[in-house]
Amino acid sequence: MAVILDTAELPPQERAEAFYAAMMSASVPSRVEHEDHHGNVHARMDFWQLGAPDLFRNEGSGIRLVRTTKHVRLGAPERLALAVQVVGTGAFSQDEHVQRVHTGELMLVDLTSPYEFAWSGHGASLAFQIDYADLGLSVETVRAATARLQSSPVYDLVLHHLSALPPISDALQGTRSGPMLGAATTDLVRALLASAADDDRHHRPAMADVLFTRITWYVRQHLADPQLSPAQVASEHYISVRYLYKLFASHNLSFEQWLINERLEAARRQLTAPATRHLPIAAIAARWGFADPGHFTRRFRHAYGMPPREWRRSGGEVAGSE
Repeated sequence: MAVILDTAELPPQERAEAFYAAMMSASVPSRVEHEDHHGNVHARMDFWQLGAPDLFRNEGSGIRLVRTTKHVRLGAPERLALAVQVVGTGAFSQDEHVQRVHTGELMLVDLTSPYEFAWSGHGASLAFQIDYADLGLSVETVRAATARLQSSPVYDLVLHHLSALPPISDALQGTRSGPMLGAATTDLVRALLASAADDDRHHRPAMADVLFTRITWYVRQHLADPQLSPAQVASEHYISVRYLYKLFASHNLSFEQWLINERLEAARRQLTAPATRHLPIAAIAARWGFADPGHFTRRFRHAYGMPPREWRRSGGEVAGSE
């Protein structure tokens, strides 16, 4: 997380100007109006880069953002923002869509078009910002979805996911998993918009992406379960084993090989983790679903180029380490 503004560290007379500069660096150009005209501005802005998309949180005193036609003509990346109203109630309008955005509700903003957004008193908003090119949906589809977000069967899933992103993004900053989280969130947003717009051309593949994301998340939470199997995973998600295999094949993956790789990676991390270095290698292997130590050693050597004992002895600082 990068803290791009904290007005508590600034003199009151400098806060409005600092707020404008921070807002312009985190989002698209717009006019900023503060509710307190005498300059009693307080705000904090946090920013996370998740690969191509990003996450932006703004909390503070009452504001009004106005993006005009002139701002649009100045040029900006062709982006949209899916936002959660975290604190307070927002007032949003774009084209013919007018929305009161209550705490715990989603708002979709097409950043290529004029809009207004405001809240009074203390408020906070969390926005996932993504380029149209990465989303893979037309402007028409996005605009059709704007007023129909809550009709989507994945609305609550996406709302929960976005709301939980800040601490997860903090934990993954600087790792290769950060961009993966951004890509997974993009899949969820695509499914939300395509289904809300009722665009059959995108709806089915987008829903399949959501299902794939949910399954991989579920499996990673249950890697240590020795009973984890294709049948169990399929049953938990109300699909057939055949469709499970087909879903992974559409991502050029074998489910069984992907599962083994995930378990090997978990075991690899624990071999050199300070809290588990005292555990026997066989115990760590068993913890991640490898009942046969010899089989674990062969798999580990094939994946990382050395046996697990040598990996532990090296501290993970040779070929194959991150």
